[in-house]
Amino acid sequence: MPSRRPVLSAAPTRRRERRLLLPLLVIIGAVLLIVLAIAAQGGSQSAEEGLGGDAGEIVEGETEGPDLTEFERRDPADPLAAGPVDAPVGLIVFSDYQCRFCAQWNLQTLPAMMELADAGELRIEWRDINVFGEASERAARASHAAAKQGQFWEYHELLFANGERRSDAGLTDQGLTELAASLGLDTAQFTTDMNSAETAAEVARNAELGINLGATSTPVFLLGGQPISGAQPTEVFLEAYETARAAAKS
Repeated sequence: MPSRRPVLSAAPTRRRERRLLLPLLVIIGAVLLIVLAIAAQGGSQSAEEGLGGDAGEIVEGETEGPDLTEFERRDPADPLAAGPVDAPVGLIVFSDYQCRFCAQWNLQTLPAMMELADAGELRIEWRDINVFGEASERAARASHAAAKQGQFWEYHELLFANGERRSDAGLTDQGLTELAASLGLDTAQFTTDMNSAETAAEVARNAELGINLGATSTPVFLLGGQPISGAQPTEVFLEAYETARAAAKS
């Protein structure tokens, strides 16, 4: 899978972005909460369900909501993105490295989305919201540290290997560093980056965006500016992509 060497946004840019987005987030967040609540009837996995729910409970369906494409950053320096910045359709993924439904989606549906990204038709932006707590946040910081060495997607795949989430023991500092070593990363630099204030701030920024938009369970997606709640079948995402692609052409 493609990887990019990141250049994280400067603090003034983050502050300016927050000032511009907050008033709109208040309004759109309230609307999106309603949309996701409707879509989640049988479709969304809450934090509790993510630990013990049955993926068979997922229900297909589409719910039309507000256009949220403006929250696609389209930043060429984004270390957690794939596909061209000017792709006709964007996909934002709100995920958690302790969410088993996220791991299943990563195995079953992400490859189809990556094919579209590789073809220049889709921009994917990964955002971890860490609803499961400390281990999730630590894993997100580790993925950022790997991204700083140009290995985000490779490291990401190890965290969700074979469509399974790693145990808490696998998300300790030692376990995460061992994963970095298996990719041949500079583990000393990896540790420094994983524990840096800059990385923590960027992880918090991504989580804040998801929470402010109402994504309090995982996985949640914005595809072509429309919300999809839960690890829906791949066909749901492909159909949503086609709809967004057609709208982009019109």
